Amino acid sequence: MATGAPIRMNMVQLRMTMTTDILTLSQLLSPSFPVGAFAYSHGLETAISEGQIVSAPSLQSWLMDLLEHGGAQSDALLLNAAFGSAEDGVQNIDTHARAFAASAERLRETDLQGAAFCETVQTMLGIELGRLCYPVAVGRVAAILALDSELTTAMYLQSFIANLTAAAMRLVPLGQVDGQKTQIALKQQCTEIAKQLQGATLDDLHNSAWMSDITSMRHETQYSRVFRT
Repeated sequence: MATGAPIRMNMVQLRMTMTTDILTLSQLLSPSFPVGAFAYSHGLETAISEGQIVSAPSLQSWLMDLLEHGGAQSDALLLNAAFGSAEDGVQNIDTHARAFAASAERLRETDLQGAAFCETVQTMLGIELGRLCYPVAVGRVAAILALDSELTTAMYLQSFIANLTAAAMRLVPLGQVDGQKTQIALKQQCTEIAKQLQGATLDDLHNSAWMSDITSMRHETQYSRVFRT
């Protein structure tokens, strides 16, 4: 019984689908996608001005905490919750996302980026989302487009880390090579967290990156600022 040809065809189709997913996500999460990610530092600006981040190793440690215990982790969980939710449950997830924001600036960061993302997606793809927080909007769009949830999560986390690394390169400052080394060092963590959070729900939502939350609060009254958060 000949099965070689159908198997090869299925594998080719799978590769084509995955390639298309990667290209779609690369566009949605690109620095050129108009959500204004370059304007937000997630409290990093205050951490740097206070001397908590002074080098590539200290930046890597800070970002690792965000991935494992802080805003990156909770964003990824909210993304997956939205991905797996029925349409009528998305608003509840968005409400939790807003309530979970640790400071006024954190709320502004996720709200404004989410609003810009929703507006652009509606104009570009005709997908009506209303106004959702950023990770919730990304998760919902990924589900509508039938993208792979694990891939979406990993690429969202990589984008999150890349944006903050770019901010640190300006503020510390760090060299471009150090910035790229930092992202490479955290790549495996992004993929592992993406795998761990598959099927995650709001019951799994948590955060213990307290210093990151505190610097976000302090940033609100910081005298000299480059970033909005």
